[in-house]
Amino acid sequence: MRAPSQDPGGMGEEAEPDVTTDAEIQVNVGGLKRRLRRGSLSRFPDTRLAQLLRCRSLDSILQLCDDYDGEEYYFDRNPALFPRIVDFYRTGELRTAGGKHCVFSLGQEIEYWGIGAGSLSRLTPGDRDEDGDGDGASDLGSSSSSLDEVLSFYRDAASYDGQKLGSCRRRLWLMLENPGYNAASRCYSAISILMVLSSITAMCVHSMAEFQRLSPHFEALEHFCIACFTLELLARLLVSPGVGHFFHRPLNLIDLMSILPFYLTLLAKLAMESSPALANLGRVVQVLRLMRIFRVLKLARHSTGLRSLGATLKHSYREVGLLLLYLSVGVSVFSVVAYTIEKEENSSLATIPSCWWWATVSMTTVGYGDVVPISIGGKLTASACILAGILVVVLPITLIFNKFSHFYRREKNLENAMRNCEFDERLAQLPLLNLRDYYADRMKSLMVSLNNMSRGSPSEHSVNSIH
Repeated sequence: MRAPSQDPGGMGEEAEPDVTTDAEIQVNVGGLKRRLRRGSLSRFPDTRLAQLLRCRSLDSILQLCDDYDGEEYYFDRNPALFPRIVDFYRTGELRTAGGKHCVFSLGQEIEYWGIGAGSLSRLTPGDRDEDGDGDGASDLGSSSSSLDEVLSFYRDAASYDGQKLGSCRRRLWLMLENPGYNAASRCYSAISILMVLSSITAMCVHSMAEFQRLSPHFEALEHFCIACFTLELLARLLVSPGVGHFFHRPLNLIDLMSILPFYLTLLAKLAMESSPALANLGRVVQVLRLMRIFRVLKLARHSTGLRSLGATLKHSYREVGLLLLYLSVGVSVFSVVAYTIEKEENSSLATIPSCWWWATVSMTTVGYGDVVPISIGGKLTASACILAGILVVVLPITLIFNKFSHFYRREKNLENAMRNCEFDERLAQLPLLNLRDYYADRMKSLMVSLNNMSRGSPSEHSVNSIH
């Protein structure tokens, strides 16, 4: 590293630290000096010390530390708590030293050094969860704060400042992304919902034989709806804060998938007309036309409940997987039992695959009645199958409902923040937030992460030790 000449405080010309050759850096925290290995720091790239490794100028270094003399980084922080931070880099765990330190002070140090849920989620599955249940990643994802989403929304809104036509684009972005932002947004939302419902209704009615004579009218309505959906998608892309931001949002991908079948159908028809050998594409066209039903997912943009349901399913894959596992075990057991009892007296249950269908319908309490046992033993088996199905289905319902309530509150908080925001030419101020609740929510997320990590063994991490 090169120290700035005649500038011991590190406030002179730009310094360009060598981030590739040196194996260690030296830090001074309130008089406590430590030499830290770069390899150990780079395992947690979101932390403050790891970000120092990527700094190429003195100004960028001084944004992360209090002073720098070319050899040593100075931090005006609590030296008594810094060994806990060093221990985290060495073992991947945070320890409170038997309660000798104030939890609030430790929480402040954790926030300052950037050791939060984001850093803990960077750990490999083995680092987070040695017992293999994978709770760490799921809990981190499901306990994310709605306040973070609000701040992310305001950062996106602030990104328009200084851009060409930034104020106009921001107003259009708010109108398109937030159905309840203003009167124009509510009108646009009503029209969009009407277009989606009209398109789906026309597709359903067109399948009825008595309405086939109105086929040209249905096709005209289809083309009009597709034109509106296409213009809507292009408008969202033009006013979006960025192309990456646009394709990162699942709702925009749903909009894209809702119009792709139409254009793919046109390409398939053109290919069939130009080459008779591609007549088999007709079945592909039929499948693509049926995919138009997925346009109903566009309603999620206007429904808090649908968005919450999608987030719940996304973060409840473990509970859903357990439900499917329990059902598959129950179906396998009861189908074999029913086959053994009924195979000689009931032709409908003469094979195990046919018994699978009966057991599936019974365990899910659907009860079509197309296949039923006729012997006393078969009826007793059916009763046990139905009772077991009720218990299996009920088990994960509470967990899934709690997550749905959690994500519903998050969506409502985000909606309220978006509807109450006021922007003039520039972003005037950040949203009013309860800092106590925000800090408590962040600490809750961190404690969940630490609880998951406490089951791991630090022995695997001792290779990259810190002197």
